[in-house]
Amino acid sequence: MSKKFFAIVLAALMVLGAFSFAGCGNKSNTIKIGFSGPLTGAAAVYGEAVRNAAEMAVKEINADGGVNGYDLELIATDDAHDAKKVEANYVNMLDKGMQVSLGCVTSNPCLEFCALSKEDNVFFLTPSASNDDVTKEDNAYQMCFADAKQGVAAANYVNGLDFDEIGIFYKSDDSYSKGIYAQFKDTLDKGIKTVEASFTSANETDFNTQINKLKDCKFIFMPIYYTPASLFMTQAVEVVSADTVYYGCDGFDGIESAEGFEIDKIPQKITMLSHFNSKADKGMAKEFIDKYTKEYGADTLNQFGASAYDCVYALAAAMEGKDITPKTEASEVCDIMKEVFQSKDFKFSGVTGDDITWNKDGSVKKDAQAFVIKEANA
Repeated sequence: MSKKFFAIVLAALMVLGAFSFAGCGNKSNTIKIGFSGPLTGAAAVYGEAVRNAAEMAVKEINADGGVNGYDLELIATDDAHDAKKVEANYVNMLDKGMQVSLGCVTSNPCLEFCALSKEDNVFFLTPSASNDDVTKEDNAYQMCFADAKQGVAAANYVNGLDFDEIGIFYKSDDSYSKGIYAQFKDTLDKGIKTVEASFTSANETDFNTQINKLKDCKFIFMPIYYTPASLFMTQAVEVVSADTVYYGCDGFDGIESAEGFEIDKIPQKITMLSHFNSKADKGMAKEFIDKYTKEYGADTLNQFGASAYDCVYALAAAMEGKDITPKTEASEVCDIMKEVFQSKDFKFSGVTGDDITWNKDGSVKKDAQAFVIKEANA
């Protein structure tokens, strides 16, 4: 038990007047997977998708015999996309016996989770926390594309299009947006001019200045989350040309269901870089879509959930046949998982890709594509 964790638990016991220690192991007969995510708040569509898809995977795996003869159990905690809430969630999950984790759903909270889990040697495979620093420790892995790699992939896609000039709309005080933006600019062909407009957390309600700056661009790259993106599109309806293309990364996922956003009234084409096609009509993606929508509906169907589904199955595959039981300490599980994920023989095929492997830095290796969320209005 780390000194930080012991201090946190001791403080909690003094306040509550309790006399038993938290995080003393798994007392049930299940292998426990924990995660912290936004189950409430503006980013809840991401957290709900991860919880739903992870629970679906757990149920399927358990119905098929579990892992090493034991059932899996998911521990889901709400951080409302607030890094300050992660430490309490982390302690709570350890108290409930967490042995392995999906980390956090969004990047800033996951950076906090990364520091805590490193100290206790808890392995995690995040479905969607894409910041490059999330995998800086050897216990941390991603199923999603890292921000830098999203930026590179997005730029390579644009390099193959016929544009001499594009617009860029990004959030200058957000690590997710800045990370993608920086690598995008570094990879973009030097012959493509850029018109750039940014915003900060202090002003996320009025984008008229930025819209007017970008109004003549026929292609606008937006490495931001769907809430400000949908607001920009709504405010730009009468200003930006109807034949302009909006292009985002995984932060666009779920934009169709953004509260108050009438996507059908947006005349422009909306696209995104993704590893999951929510409109797939064949293969594992189609099977996932059918099962998910039957169980949970389509409002939270997005790549975050698809990635979480793959995370649970990948973790199960990595644990199967290894000396891991409900009594195995998280640190022991972590050592085993690190060895498996770094093995040349470990490959995973799922909803978000075939023959998925991982780099030495914990980042994922798989193909990315551009998917159309909405075609331009006729």
